[in-house]
Amino acid sequence: MASSPMNHGSPSDRHSIWGIHALWEQLQGDLPDLSIEVVDRLDSTNGALMDRLRQLTQAAQGRPLRASDLAPSLLVAVQQTHGRGRLGRSWESLPGASLTFSLSLAIQRPDWSGLSLAVGLAVATALDPAGTQLGLKWPNDLWRLDAPGQGRKLGGILIEGMQVTDQRMAVIGIGLNILPLTMPEQVASLSEFLPGLDAPQVLARVMPELARVLARFEREGFGGLVQAYAARDLLRGHTVSTTDPACPQGEAEGVAEDGALLVRHDGALHRIVSGEVSVRPLPPTA
Repeated sequence: MASSPMNHGSPSDRHSIWGIHALWEQLQGDLPDLSIEVVDRLDSTNGALMDRLRQLTQAAQGRPLRASDLAPSLLVAVQQTHGRGRLGRSWESLPGASLTFSLSLAIQRPDWSGLSLAVGLAVATALDPAGTQLGLKWPNDLWRLDAPGQGRKLGGILIEGMQVTDQRMAVIGIGLNILPLTMPEQVASLSEFLPGLDAPQVLARVMPELARVLARFEREGFGGLVQAYAARDLLRGHTVSTTDPACPQGEAEGVAEDGALLVRHDGALHRIVSGEVSVRPLPPTA
């Protein structure tokens, strides 16, 4: 485990507050040789880990990499100032009001289809085991359920990848609202149904389930998780609008085993894959 020169104050105090040693021990089974860092302030946890991978790629041109160079790495920012979301959206966090962290690790499975859905499922399961509070909005959002097919965004996921020598590395970024935030659109917070939990406690709940789900994804792909995802699918059975010109609107019929969203439009079933396509549920008609 390492502390960062970007930290302010005592690293040992910070590790104690976040329960880093206990979390590190708990995660060793699924994430062997994991390193954990908590920093006070950072532009982007995903960006920082991607930069490290780029540096490793450059270093590999001059020397063989050690196994430890590509070991899993968890980076947590108490405050993230220029976080990045899907489609170039920003995600800024405030100390105590948000949890922002990223995990880098090698994923040997050649097909990563549905990875963001698997990660969302892990987070939702960890925070809402009964499945009554959190739904999943394809492809990478967690929403607080307000009504069937309707809700407010509580968190988001950003997956990035990079080839480093013979290893394909994933950087998985997660941002969650812990306390109410004032934003242009209405958002939800964990305090609405898990009052009293702070960011370190939320991290301690999320990471073990995330590690277990990632290990299962490595073995089975998203196909092994598709039924569990269906139980939390916010869009299934509801009318949605999309930015796909071939399917501007239709009824969502769930998610395929490869993570594609299935939408029926004019009698035809369309497969929508994550990328530059945005999907939103439409409010029910009166």
